Amino acid sequence: MKTKQALQITFAVLLSLATLGLCCGIAAAQGDQAQGVIDGRSGATMTLKTGSGNVVVVLTGDTQVEDVEGALQMRKKQMGLTALIPGLPVQVKGSYNAKNQLVADSVRFKGSDLKRAQDIQAGVTPAEQQIAAEQQQTAVQQAAIKEQEQQLTAEEQKTAANKAAIAAANKRFGELGEYNILGEVTVLFGNGKVTIEPQYESQLLQLAQQAQTITGYVILVKGYASAVGSAALNQKLSTERADNVADFLEQQGHIPLTNMLAPGAMGTSQQVAPDTSTEGQAENRRVVVRILQNKGIAGN
Repeated sequence: MKTKQALQITFAVLLSLATLGLCCGIAAAQGDQAQGVIDGRSGATMTLKTGSGNVVVVLTGDTQVEDVEGALQMRKKQMGLTALIPGLPVQVKGSYNAKNQLVADSVRFKGSDLKRAQDIQAGVTPAEQQIAAEQQQTAVQQAAIKEQEQQLTAEEQKTAANKAAIAAANKRFGELGEYNILGEVTVLFGNGKVTIEPQYESQLLQLAQQAQTITGYVILVKGYASAVGSAALNQKLSTERADNVADFLEQQGHIPLTNMLAPGAMGTSQQVAPDTSTEGQAENRRVVVRILQNKGIAGN
């Protein structure tokens, strides 16, 4: 009797272990993932640079994009596919297809990493803002107190070091994704206006049609403002202008979000005309839209 009971217990334990092993095998099969830095976007795919080489990631309409924070990554914020820009460190989970591409179920990243990648993309980093503040402070000190010349020298050395750091960061971003510009449209706005005027809608639609004939295209939208008004207001205007043009391209031009980079708010940077005249201010209130194609696809 005891022998029979012992055999039953042994069989139950073996059955439990087999079931556990099967579950673990299933979980392992469903757990494909990769972690690295986005190296470039091309159509509905992006290249991820990892420690063991490059991984091609396929983005779909079902891909979940999440901004996660905290040591346990418990705080999550749903984001759009346009947030996936070159230079952003991400963690991708999904499954590999027959082409050895990782089809993404989810893409996660930290909000602080996204801000850093956006700053590098726009060419406006916190270090640049710090440099501008230091230069202004140095000028005031130089005019008011002649004895602070030694301090001024130290500040200039610090500024030079920061500029070198900025140049290096911009160089790294430039190396992450090299693109050919295959089309461009500039949309101008009235003072304080963010609505697209009718005469530019046909140009944007033509650009969208052109883009959809190009293999692996991506759309880049950057908004600008003139220097009239406060810096905060101009940053807000450049953001809303870029967002409105991006929305028009998606809704009216039928450009999928998988083929768009996050709109860039450039504020009053990269002015194309002097802001001292009305005409110059009008030229600076603009959104520039470009069709980009990765040079790797173009073969040059």
